[in-house]
Amino acid sequence: MPIDIRALRYFVETARLRSFTQAASSLFVTQSTISKMVKQLEDEVGQPLLIREGKTVRLTDVGKVVYDRGQEALGVVHRLTLEVADLSSLGRGQLTVGVPPMVNLFFSPAVSAFRRRYPNLQLNLSEHGGQIVEQQVAHGELEVGATVLPGDSGLNLETRQFAKYPIWAVGPHRAAWASGRTVTLAALRDEPLVMLTDEFSLTRMLRQAFTDARFEPHVVAQSGHWDFLASMAAAGLGTTFLPEPLLSRLESRDKLAVARLTEPTVDWALAHIWSPGRYLSHAARAWLEVCEEVMG
Repeated sequence: MPIDIRALRYFVETARLRSFTQAASSLFVTQSTISKMVKQLEDEVGQPLLIREGKTVRLTDVGKVVYDRGQEALGVVHRLTLEVADLSSLGRGQLTVGVPPMVNLFFSPAVSAFRRRYPNLQLNLSEHGGQIVEQQVAHGELEVGATVLPGDSGLNLETRQFAKYPIWAVGPHRAAWASGRTVTLAALRDEPLVMLTDEFSLTRMLRQAFTDARFEPHVVAQSGHWDFLASMAAAGLGTTFLPEPLLSRLESRDKLAVARLTEPTVDWALAHIWSPGRYLSHAARAWLEVCEEVMG
């Protein structure tokens, strides 16, 4: 049985004040409008709701039930209106952002700024490789995320780049390439390599570079943790690849040789991603705005 919310509101106010006249004054409408809406509600319910006694009214038995439940229903609608308005003004709610593990290091200032500006918004960072984050955003599981460019063009995602760094080779001092400040990809043809797992966008880029150079890399181990890759390189297992900002975070730097990768130059370009065909919540748009201010 569909019930008009406006008719329910007019009826509840009339029953509360026990007067069509006072209800009309309270709701800033005419008395005839009140009478019409109450009659509409009675027709929808199929029972009389009010007994008219001169200038006042009293509830029928059915009217008492509709009045009690009507107050509850109007309370729910009121709370819903407040919560939607609250969310619209970013007063509360939550947002989950997909961030690759290696990229999360760059988001601390943005997270801090976002928390200061919107203290009642719960921000969650979901950590997965860039390719997985791209798929989650494309499928609507996440509103926004971050990845390494170039992303999967088949997913048709909107991108906004916020950082770009060169890739460096990191390996043991005894590596054949360790004497220079730069190293070509061809010089690593026969080197044992330790790389991020295939779900990472950086690995996707490097494998494409190897394919373009027409040789198969000698990958001896893979891991989803860049610090473990550096530890394996320091232990002499092989050469790995890291973006420039991570070099300063290497704990075993004195045991490692580093050289910037050239011919071809491989850049680690970071970007926010979202689906252009979907509505972005106020929280998601606020996150992008804060990141734009803090990270450029």
